[in-house]
Amino acid sequence: MKKSITLFLFSIGFLLISCGNQQVEKNIKMYSNTWDEVINNGKLELINDTNFDKDIILISSPENIVGIENFKAYYSNFITGFSNVEFTIVDVFGQGDKLVKHWKFKGTHSGDFFGIPATDEFVDVEGTTLVKMKNGKIAQEQDFMDNMVFMQQLGLLSNPENTNIIKNLYTDFSNGNIEGIAAAMDTNIIWNEAENFPYADGNPYIGFDAIGAGVFGRIGAEWEYWNLTDLDYNELTNNKILVTGRYKAKYKKNGAIINLQMAHLWTLKGGKIIAFQQFADTKGIADAIK
Repeated sequence: MKKSITLFLFSIGFLLISCGNQQVEKNIKMYSNTWDEVINNGKLELINDTNFDKDIILISSPENIVGIENFKAYYSNFITGFSNVEFTIVDVFGQGDKLVKHWKFKGTHSGDFFGIPATDEFVDVEGTTLVKMKNGKIAQEQDFMDNMVFMQQLGLLSNPENTNIIKNLYTDFSNGNIEGIAAAMDTNIIWNEAENFPYADGNPYIGFDAIGAGVFGRIGAEWEYWNLTDLDYNELTNNKILVTGRYKAKYKKNGAIINLQMAHLWTLKGGKIIAFQQFADTKGIADAIK
């Protein structure tokens, strides 16, 4: 008798576990397919009461997003804000009515995104989402990702390595390390000398070879020395670094010595310098080279 009862209870337990596993697998399939269609194919209409609980909650800060229409409006920003989207669920698993999703998102910021105008920057981020299901529908989500990296990739926050890249650049200038200088610059860097500066006649210089011939080569030929001193580095938004300091140089032709204020505005992207703008005392240098 005891053996029969034990076998019966075991069978009931096994059946319940099996049913539970089947429901989890069903939830995973429905969940994965829904988000694949919504994000990759832009089918916002699938955010409806067939796939989502009418009181769907996105746990967010400063306040939660509640309800299907608000939830749809929130995710419409990803559809309109990015092109060439690639959303991948790397892994998803669950227990009971809970799912855990590891995802990756790639795309080009080509449209309005929560009021942020297009930056044309490419983003490649990943994160995790905690999910609660209810009666086979998505009832709650909470995303976890590195928002700092996301904002940096959008170009809204500067890469913390930018200052070191520019500091190393000035060290290479000081040491005459041409290879190091070239390596720090993007192939199509846009370089502008200050208006009315002696070497502004080639503005804008495109690429290192043009800069080398039009600026560096002429400085080396015409000046006995050209030093940059009293450098101060200022990190700005949008991956820009402003460097202030002084030019101290001696003109070969007449022996004139300059000691002038200058400012350099550098723009970086992906660890490379893509643009340079010089600001300087152009009258001071014009007087020196008369």
